Amino acid sequence: MARDDKAEARAGSKQVGALRGLAPFLIPYRGMTLLALAALVITAGMSLLLPLAVRRVVDGFNEDVALLDQYFAAALAIAALLAIGTGVRYYFVTKLGERVVADIRRAVFDRVMGMSPAFFEKLMTGEVVSRITTDTTLILSLIGSSVSVALRNLLMLLGGLILLSLTSPKLTGLVLLIVPAVVVPIIVLGRRLRGLSRESQDWIANSSGAASEALGSVQTVQAFTHEGLTRAQFAEVTEKSFRVAQTRTKVRAVMTMIVIFLVFTGIVGVLWIGARDVRAGAMTPGELVQFVIYAVMVAGSVGALSEIWGELQRAAGATERLVELLNAEDTVRDPVQPKALPRPVRGEVVFQDVTFRYPARPEVSALNGVSLRVSPGETVALVGPSGAGKTTILQLLMRFYDPQAGAVRLDGVDLRDMGRADFRRAIALVPQDPVIFAASARENIRFGRPDATDAEVEAAARAAAAHDFLTALPQGHDTWLGERGVMLSGGQKQRVAIARAILRDARVLLLDEATSALDAESERAVQAAVEGLSAGRSVLVVAHRLATVKRADRIVVFDQGRIVAEGTHEALVAEGGLYARLARLQFTDGQA
Repeated sequence: MARDDKAEARAGSKQVGALRGLAPFLIPYRGMTLLALAALVITAGMSLLLPLAVRRVVDGFNEDVALLDQYFAAALAIAALLAIGTGVRYYFVTKLGERVVADIRRAVFDRVMGMSPAFFEKLMTGEVVSRITTDTTLILSLIGSSVSVALRNLLMLLGGLILLSLTSPKLTGLVLLIVPAVVVPIIVLGRRLRGLSRESQDWIANSSGAASEALGSVQTVQAFTHEGLTRAQFAEVTEKSFRVAQTRTKVRAVMTMIVIFLVFTGIVGVLWIGARDVRAGAMTPGELVQFVIYAVMVAGSVGALSEIWGELQRAAGATERLVELLNAEDTVRDPVQPKALPRPVRGEVVFQDVTFRYPARPEVSALNGVSLRVSPGETVALVGPSGAGKTTILQLLMRFYDPQAGAVRLDGVDLRDMGRADFRRAIALVPQDPVIFAASARENIRFGRPDATDAEVEAAARAAAAHDFLTALPQGHDTWLGERGVMLSGGQKQRVAIARAILRDARVLLLDEATSALDAESERAVQAAVEGLSAGRSVLVVAHRLATVKRADRIVVFDQGRIVAEGTHEALVAEGGLYARLARLQFTDGQA
């Protein structure tokens, strides 16, 4: 679906009722919530008492001075209680908002971190980050401010109406005639705001996703001189986000103007009638002042509620988007009662008649009826053209995806019957595109086994031919490698990733083009390290460079998602076919 269509389709789904999704995060903090509500009720009550004190002062202005002093003292006491209550309310409401938002961010991040790669085929990581940051900021504003202000104004509105009716039923009846005229534009324009609020948040997320994608591949963008095009694409998305936000702002401004005009027009009319009643002796000047103050309170409350309604809608949209992530269904799930991987782990890998299609390409079979067995301690190389299904084998073995047919087993147990964290501890992976975190070299290697000692980390670096270049860095192994390892070359990144896998000391080792970025000398050193590491372990090696797999116990040749041949290097060359053609392309006749 195009971004415009997606934003439009999702915009209409948002309802303020989506705020119910916040309830599970508020329930643990009932005590804090009740304290904030108590302070809010007290401050609203104090505000409603002030006009009574003002009325006493106005009507008693010509009375005894001592009595007048008492009225002023009472007004000051009410003001002091109002100030204390406001401070207490602000503290608890703000603390509650920060606490709830922190919990939401953690819950969403925890949920997303456990999702399979299929989830990220449909949702950009930049949009996920936008939801965790931008959307939770809206919720912080809601809980830490908007809800408190809304409840306070609601209490002021209800209390003000009651006290207005006690002050002057006649004038109150006239005020109530204005209410329908104020409510109608709030309802009509509020629906329009609801859709625009959600659409605006969608475009903000798209803008964040586009920026994340472009900045993450900035070298490629610059290498192909696409800076201008990328800037234009980002500017287009950002401009659309701005236009939707501008439309939302216009609608909200129009609604605010209409509401304020209607409210204060009504108040002026009521005051005109009230002034005539004072002249006729039907009410005292103090009662009119009291009525005016309550009328202003009611009008201000209505105006504030109309503005807060827009904030509630935006926060509801944010809540809905975050709840979508929390409730997102994953195609790969752990069983309710997982089986344990047998210990000690032997490392037997079995693919039994496996057929698999990637969710993004359901019409194409990445694997079609593949059966493969890797015995404990055996090194098996997977070779073949690009897109033949080699890397898919590794992804299914890590259970990033589940096959549509067949089964993948480790030590006789179907991966779908085990907890992913359980069997993944027995596997070490060196991906084709090594991941280097924005941390020190030591922390990057220790990622393979967090409880490893410094000596074990350095031993793994030596085994991966990484120790020498790491010690040459300014702070040695403690040198910060920068985002995505910008301090290192491609080959150095790969050696750090290999050191990480060596440190993990797993029974099953997966190497996906693990030496593709190494020079000849480093490749020989790493090959020697991998051969030493392979002893007693099951190793699956994906390689295009056949020189790296000549010594494998067995070579399995893939083509178009099927196994077309297997055997030793010499046997496959003698047999002819696809492997022999690949070998002729990479070796001289003498080498082949």
